[in-house]
Amino acid sequence: MDVCVSVWDCTLERRDDGQPALRLGLRLVKSLSRAGVERLVEARNQRPFASVQDLAERATLDRGDLEALAAAGAFSSLSGNRHLAFWEVAGTERSLPLAPRGGLPPGVPVRHAFAFGPRTGSFAEGRPLLAAPTEGERIVADYASIGLTLGRHPLALLRERLRSKQLLSASDLGCVANGRQVRTAGIVLMRQRPQTASGVTFLTLEDESGQVNVIVWESVGREQRRALVESRLLEVHGEWQRQGEITHLIARRLIDRSALLGELLTRSRDFH
Repeated sequence: MDVCVSVWDCTLERRDDGQPALRLGLRLVKSLSRAGVERLVEARNQRPFASVQDLAERATLDRGDLEALAAAGAFSSLSGNRHLAFWEVAGTERSLPLAPRGGLPPGVPVRHAFAFGPRTGSFAEGRPLLAAPTEGERIVADYASIGLTLGRHPLALLRERLRSKQLLSASDLGCVANGRQVRTAGIVLMRQRPQTASGVTFLTLEDESGQVNVIVWESVGREQRRALVESRLLEVHGEWQRQGEITHLIARRLIDRSALLGELLTRSRDFH
């Protein structure tokens, strides 16, 4: 059985208002097996999942698949937040046959005893008081699990600090006249250095408002190579050029600002 492309693969669809939308496929979830997704979809088609335990049992997912889904935030509707989801996954075991008289045999795992209430044995009553992740923590977890976030762009959280350094956003640059000296910063999406470009490197930077194309001449790239090739978050000073709808920034100075991203892991597509 093949998984529906809208479940496993990313597909371009349309919203109810007719606008285009990208449906993200479960293949983006790091370490999630396709076989596990097939069983999950089959079980979900029978009826909605009532809890993480219900999902684990009916889809017969192993611990690896459950942790992958928890890391991606897939259990938010069942658990409330990622922290509680990981706690529930840790206390989830597959159903066992009736134990022999005298208890379970040695080595057979059981749910953690502290998961049950003091009198009723209720699993829910024993849930720990785990605070929900902060917005920054959610974004870091999203990037680690699926390589992107459906929440706010990471630079939206840093915008006040970037503005204090007189760094313009991509949307700000849209109003800048040709030939002006400007400063900007963005997450490096792509580095290209075609053999026919005589050592010129083309960069694409991204922030919460859009993208900026940057041209780095060979001499600038050679003198500031470390910032050029290692930065995840790159600050660029240079000359803004505009010709009709075509815009780009001619780099004069490159500064690695990756430390501002903290634990956020981003990956650029580099072509040489």
